[in-house]
Amino acid sequence: MGTEPTYGAAGVSLATAGAVVERLRAAVESTGASGFGAFAGLYPLDDRRLLAASMDSIGTKPTVAREHGLLGNCGADMAAHCINDVATTGAEPLFLLDYVAANRLDLEEVAELVEGAADVCRAAGCALVGGETAEMPGVYREGELDFAATCVGLVDRADVIDGSRVEAGDLVVGFSSAGVHANGFSLVRRVLEAEAYSGEDLLAPTRLYLDDVRALRGEADVRALAHVTGGGIEGNLSRVLPDGLHAEIDWSAWERPPVFEWLARHVGEDELRRVFNLGIGYCAVVPEAAGRQVIGRVA
Repeated sequence: MGTEPTYGAAGVSLATAGAVVERLRAAVESTGASGFGAFAGLYPLDDRRLLAASMDSIGTKPTVAREHGLLGNCGADMAAHCINDVATTGAEPLFLLDYVAANRLDLEEVAELVEGAADVCRAAGCALVGGETAEMPGVYREGELDFAATCVGLVDRADVIDGSRVEAGDLVVGFSSAGVHANGFSLVRRVLEAEAYSGEDLLAPTRLYLDDVRALRGEADVRALAHVTGGGIEGNLSRVLPDGLHAEIDWSAWERPPVFEWLARHVGEDELRRVFNLGIGYCAVVPEAAGRQVIGRVA
């Protein structure tokens, strides 16, 4: 294939994304917000409780999913993605709002997306309270669409998980992914130009980790939670670890889904680790593993 493709060459810069967060931090925090740059922001509702909120877009996955008749998976992706983010704070999801935009809206496609999101919301006990649609010719090309959502949750101050109690020697527990989930598809599309792939783990929807988080919190002292999205395992763990600490990952501790073996034929290992979840979609930092899959430790 010649030079190995990278996320940057596919048009997406993780460095720019990080720089944007730092550039905007002062402006955002001047409004009284906290948690900026984490998976979800926190807002004090009263003396005892905080609201946790997160929003995201589904990115370019619909471009591939539509061709396979799996657009509904992208709706599920969007709901699970936002709910998983909110859960990293220890919050329980309350409600979700969605936003669909396209050059020209197709009723069936919008219905598939919203129905996919509703399936996940029902599983999470999270109300889908409404949303917005927009047609923007000239902004989106013919056949393109974008799907975004916002999730709001609720957490008691005493139950907030923010990574502040993480210590060197703590263990990193990993929860398996269903495959690529919804990140890195700009690079996936480049690889598809070189070699086709038909495995279900390419377009499988993002796993909802809410029940995993609830169960683990009942068994262990959960000190940090990370949703593995763009930036890979190490990049997302770094968002919840205190300054001066980092995660040492044992990359041989789990078996990667077949889709990542396919990607590895075209993308270098360092780039794979930097962009994709590689089979671990969610991480927890705990002092003891409670019988869970340990994939690394904090140093």
